[in-house]
Amino acid sequence: MNKKELVIAIATKTNLTRKQAGAALDAIITSIEDTVASGDKLALIGFGTFEARKIAAKKARNPRTGETIKVPAKTVPAFKPGKSFKEKVNK
Repeated sequence: MNKKELVIAIATKTNLTRKQAGAALDAIITSIEDTVASGDKLALIGFGTFEARKIAAKKARNPRTGETIKVPAKTVPAFKPGKSFKEKVNK
C-alpha cells in the first residue's frame, strides 16, 4: 500500500473526502516527525512507539580497499510495535 491508497482507505472508513483524509494523514505524519525530531517519544497504545535512537560512533572497513574508516555517531528514527499490532501481524 502506498500513501495514495492509504488516503483512499482512510477516506472510505471515515466518510471524509480524499482531500480531507490526505490533509489528516499529512498532519499525523508531520506531528510524528516533529515529536521524534525534538527528542520526545510518541506512544500510540496498542499500535507502537516512535522514538529517536542514538547510534554510537564506530570503526568500519572499506571492503574494496581494506582501509579502516571512522563512522560518526548519529541519531535515527525508530519504531517499536505494540502488543496488539504484533499479535495482529503474527496471526
